[in-house]
Amino acid sequence: MNYTLHTKTIDLGDGKAITIETGKLAKQAHGSVVVRQGDTMLLATAVSNHQAADGVDFLPLTVDYREKYAAAGRFPGGFFKREARPSDDEVLVMRLVDRALRPTFPDDYHAGTQVMIQVMSSEEDIMPDCLAGLAASAAISISDIPFNGPISEVRVARIDGKMVINPLRSELENADIDLMVAGSDDSIVMVEGEMLEVSEEEMVEAIEAAHAAIKVHCQAQKELAEAVGKAYPKREYSHEVHDDALRTRVHGDLYQKFYDAAKQGSSKEERAEAFGAIKEEYIATFSEEELEEVKGMLSGYIKAAQKDAIRRLVLDEGRRLDGRATNEVRPIWSEVDYLPAPHGSALFTRGETQSLTTLTLGTKLDEQTIDGALQQRSDKFLLHYNFPPFSTGEERPLRGTSRREVGHGNLALRALKPILPETEECPYTIRLVSEILESNGSSSMATVCAGTLALMDGGVPIKAPVSGIAMGLITDKDSDKYAVLSDILGDEDHLGDMDFKVTGTAKGITACQMDIKIAGLSMKVLTEALIQAKEGRAHILGEMLKTMSEPREDYKPHAPRIEAFEIPTDMIGAVIGPGGKIIQEIQAETETTISIDERDGKGIVEVSASNLDAITAAITRIKTIVFPPTIEIGEVYEGVVKSIMPYGAFVEIVPGQDGLLHVSELEWHRVQNVEDVIKQGDVVKFKVTGRDPKTNKVKLSRKVLLPKPEGYVEREDRGDRGDRRGRGGRDRGDRRDRGDRGDRRDNNRREESKGSE
Repeated sequence: MNYTLHTKTIDLGDGKAITIETGKLAKQAHGSVVVRQGDTMLLATAVSNHQAADGVDFLPLTVDYREKYAAAGRFPGGFFKREARPSDDEVLVMRLVDRALRPTFPDDYHAGTQVMIQVMSSEEDIMPDCLAGLAASAAISISDIPFNGPISEVRVARIDGKMVINPLRSELENADIDLMVAGSDDSIVMVEGEMLEVSEEEMVEAIEAAHAAIKVHCQAQKELAEAVGKAYPKREYSHEVHDDALRTRVHGDLYQKFYDAAKQGSSKEERAEAFGAIKEEYIATFSEEELEEVKGMLSGYIKAAQKDAIRRLVLDEGRRLDGRATNEVRPIWSEVDYLPAPHGSALFTRGETQSLTTLTLGTKLDEQTIDGALQQRSDKFLLHYNFPPFSTGEERPLRGTSRREVGHGNLALRALKPILPETEECPYTIRLVSEILESNGSSSMATVCAGTLALMDGGVPIKAPVSGIAMGLITDKDSDKYAVLSDILGDEDHLGDMDFKVTGTAKGITACQMDIKIAGLSMKVLTEALIQAKEGRAHILGEMLKTMSEPREDYKPHAPRIEAFEIPTDMIGAVIGPGGKIIQEIQAETETTISIDERDGKGIVEVSASNLDAITAAITRIKTIVFPPTIEIGEVYEGVVKSIMPYGAFVEIVPGQDGLLHVSELEWHRVQNVEDVIKQGDVVKFKVTGRDPKTNKVKLSRKVLLPKPEGYVEREDRGDRGDRRGRGGRDRGDRRDRGDRGDRRDNNRREESKGSE
């Protein structure tokens, strides 16, 4: 054995112990660990260059997270049978880990850094996403990569009133709070999740419970790093060169100019022009030789002076870049039914941010099938968010859906999901698409507001309207002074110490996303920020309700019509029929689309069509199969001829039940060819005349409903004589059947033989 294994166990006393081990796998990575809980195992590696690329003044951090199909003993779908591009679920985990790690690297560290997390083994009930942040941080902690960690990430859920850390997948189904929380041993750095209309105080309680577990995770990583011998010292690096005298000079020359420009309360374009003019004018005071000497520093010092001026304006005067007060929301206007063809649409504009959101209603066949490595499911609610470059006045090529677009769309989806109606009330598959047409601060929250209005415009009976707001925080590190900002601008997002987005109904919070950039943020400040966000949400919701206060009473005329109802699960097969024959016939004949699914022990049938009459016809036929009416002898029915045989026709008595209309029962006279009287697809009337005593099959007759021919004489009933006559006997009077005569002749011969003997 050519390796030394180091192991650390984290036990919170909940029976869900986690082990971290290093020294066995991926030893050429700068740091690698295997994190295990039950049979779920994650391999995390960290690698970082020793030199920063020229001209890079930020941390080029890449976080990758992949769920291997082999981890669950499954083959990947598709022709190539191998993992391809990451799924949306994997992208969302990457974003969670990236947002937790990025603030914990030194500000002056700019070397390319890559963290890879791979799920190598999976236990169905243990969710690996809540272990990914711990694994990534542990891999960096035991390396020589400069790091102000460790950090960890946990899921906290409230289940039956109790806060549970890293719940099992089966436990999470009963949660009314589901948060992913990341932090260090002294602060929270990231929060994201969804809730069922909970209060701000309940949300803070969940964050505090998560932080208590995070502290234990961080201590375990420190002890593991010490055991490995990589706790300290970290590698030496020099990625920035500074001139303190120049920094002081630039700040002194430009601070007041930026302060005065920020105080004007101008628009985004006017501010950009004013700040740009100050920068260009100042740079022009330097000679070419001086600029060459301060290359890479001057621009950074100018940005720092501008940032400081804007922050001080907020802290000292309570004024913001656009002239608003700290708790003031920008002007809002909205419109519904803007687009005539979609099933619903809404235009929501707040300041310089605008979303045009469309609603599409579909059937069960439109559900999105997720065939991931670790879980398979069907999603009835989809929300897609598009952020084109023109929304910020930029030119850039389109390279497919970005991670940011996936993340923002998911946040809006989580915000709206709790207020959607139950399937029984609204059986549609729902898709919302948000097109961001302008952006200057929280387009994801504009998507939530526009999505709510689009749902109501489309007649979807949502439980309550949802609004969302983006908040910011500016603090003074030298004092206890701070300012909470409502409805932040894009510029305020970059210069603030925290940005968080909160969505909810009038009753409570439905989703949140927070990124906290400073250490030691108190729960008191966080609670105050959430309360101010609540006031902002209420204001925005009030403006939305001026446009539309409740869903339309009905769906748009051009929306598909769907009716859903339950049937016993043991009758699903009867409705589908052998090889799908019956359900296909019903769909073809009623021009509907029918889907049947088993959910929670119930058979759920969804019937969709362009008109209600077709749906009613299909439902009637299905219910007749599931709850068949009693076929009464002597009653007259009407049914479709299903097939023609030489000896008669099979006719549908009631949906799902056919009977034979014998050729002898078609007409009072002899019928040589069945198709001379009826053809397949014809609708005929007939009478149920009885049941065969041997087979219990229903006897049908068409001729008894027809007038008898003149001069027709009833014959004596002699068993199946009529059947034989129908095939070849005579058709008038009470003449005897030839077959019977033959039988009697045979009997006579036997009697004569006996006599001769």
